[in-house]
Amino acid sequence: MNYLLDKKNKKRKTSKIIFGVFILFLVIYFHAGIFRGLSSTFSFIFRPVIILGKNIGGGISNAGSIFHTRRTLTEENETLQAEISASAVDRANYASVLDENIQMKEILGRKPQNVSMILAGILEKPNVSPYDTLVIDAGKDEGIVVGQNVFALGNVPIGKITEVDTNSSKVILFSNPGEKTEVVISGQNVFMEAVGRGGGNFEMILPRDFVLPVGTEVDLPGVTPHILGTVATILSDPRDAYQKALLASPINIWQQKFVEVEK
Repeated sequence: MNYLLDKKNKKRKTSKIIFGVFILFLVIYFHAGIFRGLSSTFSFIFRPVIILGKNIGGGISNAGSIFHTRRTLTEENETLQAEISASAVDRANYASVLDENIQMKEILGRKPQNVSMILAGILEKPNVSPYDTLVIDAGKDEGIVVGQNVFALGNVPIGKITEVDTNSSKVILFSNPGEKTEVVISGQNVFMEAVGRGGGNFEMILPRDFVLPVGTEVDLPGVTPHILGTVATILSDPRDAYQKALLASPINIWQQKFVEVEK
């Protein structure tokens, strides 16, 4: 009985050995094909994972590239904006200097002969200083004194000096509300009083029968007459014994940068 079991076990072992040798033979014989198959199989199985990894990596790389590009564009934009601002400032400065040059030439070209004047820049205009007053950059050191007349464009009287400091002065414009100035009607040698209404405007009270055409010039008296204003409107009422003439200054003080003070 034992003999039969041993014989049976030997057969099993022999069968296993033969099967193993057969398998080994197949592996050796088909070595390249098997591994190529396995390679293809694994490649097929893991291909989506590999592609996904590549896409993720490419996406991260592209995101980094986009971020870098946007940052570069932002920096370039800021640089360009700074250059544009600097260029605009340069153009504004050039325009300002050119405008000042033109105004100074106008002043010198209109200034009466044999009249000595002191050129001064306007520091504060009516929109900053009290209504219808100016502050100029000339004072005691430049020979300015209270009472001197002040001109714009070389020959248009606009006011008089009322206060003087070392290097600045205050000018009250003739058009200051309530300011009274003696004037003469051009071509008629008639003296009257013009009262300021503000903003470069004046008014004169005239007899009802006094004829004063629109457009007539009204001058500041002196050896050399200077136009103070031009008649713009005549207001009258048959019931009143007087009529009112409204005058306008020939210059806009808000557009001026310089004035001249008559010595």
